[in-house]
Amino acid sequence: MKKKLISLLLAGVMVVALAACGGDKPADTQAPADTGAPADTQTPADAQEPASGMDALIEAAKAEGELVVYGSCEEDYLAVACSKFEELYGIKTTYQRLSTGEVQAKIEEESGNPSADVWFGGTTDPYNVVAAKGLLEPYDAENAAHLLDDQYRDADGNWYGIYKGILGFMVNKDELARLNLETPQDWQDLLKPEYQGLIWLSNYNTAGTAKLVINTMIQKYGHDDGIQYLVDLDKNIEVYTKSGSGPSKNVGTGECVIGIGFLHDGITQIVDNGYENIELVIPSSGTSFEVGATAIFKGAKHPNAAKLWIEYALSPDCVDQAQDNGSYQFLVIDNAKQPAQAAEFGLDPDNVMKYDFEDAKNNIETYISEVMTALGSAADDRFQTE
Repeated sequence: MKKKLISLLLAGVMVVALAACGGDKPADTQAPADTGAPADTQTPADAQEPASGMDALIEAAKAEGELVVYGSCEEDYLAVACSKFEELYGIKTTYQRLSTGEVQAKIEEESGNPSADVWFGGTTDPYNVVAAKGLLEPYDAENAAHLLDDQYRDADGNWYGIYKGILGFMVNKDELARLNLETPQDWQDLLKPEYQGLIWLSNYNTAGTAKLVINTMIQKYGHDDGIQYLVDLDKNIEVYTKSGSGPSKNVGTGECVIGIGFLHDGITQIVDNGYENIELVIPSSGTSFEVGATAIFKGAKHPNAAKLWIEYALSPDCVDQAQDNGSYQFLVIDNAKQPAQAAEFGLDPDNVMKYDFEDAKNNIETYISEVMTALGSAADDRFQTE
């Protein structure tokens, strides 16, 4: 009995000792409260979740801190688009305005070591040439979900559309009346001898607009007849300008009587510059259209800022500024505000011919060479590059 009592006393002493040891355990090693989850999944209340998706892209772009843009839209729109991007994200944004042909030549020469990060504006024909040479960086843009149709994006993500422009004629009504000439209504009318020396077009080598004219004529009339049309048209052309908008800027003054180009450029001259003597003509047998685009250059020095630019360019933050800065193209994202001026002048974005983008993409360089060869000596000194 005495031994049993001693055993019980020893057991009690051990329990007290163990309890005392437990009381000395550091607070940060205490077992977590039972939350129903394994202990190693517990997260401190003040822990920050890592950024993901668009937030992560914005953080990475801000860390790069800089973006360089080559723009082929009109400079007023380019300037405000870049300024807004810088304001929104605090990323230093610089730009240079170049025709699409100039950008194409520059990027080809730099061959994967570009001096700019992104391309903004201008028709897609030169974009496709550069993409085919592997000089654009594919990107799966989140905001591309807002595009109105798949025709406004490259299938491989090399470029995305931001606007749509209709090809046509801009004429000076006063000059035609003074010359006792009727307004041309269709492409074939431009070949009439009475228009000799009155027509301006842009340069096939430097302007995406002129490249679109080549593709349009070949698709309308067939390969041989399309090239012959351009040879016949050359007899009536007074000036080939470096930029696609060049003809439109000289119609109101009367220096150019008939300009071939995008009709939204004519609207700019009427609305913004007050040239009410300009008439816009949609060719009666049908015309084509441009998709103005944006893209990332392969080897861009600021790749995350470049991706963020694409998302921005596909948003109302960017494209809704166009109509307030002299650019009245139809917009191609579903949450944008369409310019009222385009509809007021009778333009319809759907009133265009079916355009074969793949043929244009695969063959435009060959077509340009064929046209220049067909023109012969006429092409020697008439195509402005300055």
